[in-house]
Amino acid sequence: MAKRAPDVIKFYREDRAYGEFSNFSPHAVELDGERWPTTEHYFQAMKFTQPEARARIREAATPGLAKQLGRRPGLRPDWESVKDAVMLTALRAKFTQHPKLRRLLLGTKDARLVEHTRRDFYWGDGGNGSGKNRLGQLLMRVRDELRDAESG
Repeated sequence: MAKRAPDVIKFYREDRAYGEFSNFSPHAVELDGERWPTTEHYFQAMKFTQPEARARIREAATPGLAKQLGRRPGLRPDWESVKDAVMLTALRAKFTQHPKLRRLLLGTKDARLVEHTRRDFYWGDGGNGSGKNRLGQLLMRVRDELRDAESG
């Protein structure tokens, strides 16, 4: 009998179950002609238009440092309107460039994916379900796209 996927899968830390869904997971992506150590590096760098700022973030030693660098002043003026699209681009790259991750994501079947953290009410669930869970929503969108590509 096949194992049934849970209805809800919560993730957050890259060293825990489903941690591969975290933007801090150590899975490099190739985007815009560059190699990015993590999707967090890419996402944070795209907050800026200056090539020097992007390079500094891309070269950050850890995703945590990349996130810190992404909090500096000088964000591109359209950031709030493009940040979801930037995240979607990063996730598509991650889950198409890493076959093992693609299988993991597809293996979640129809489970609701939730970034479970009190620290973030936009990308995560706010710890109590009141957050927007945009990261989880975008992962489910990528999962649907991958599933459609495999069946089509």
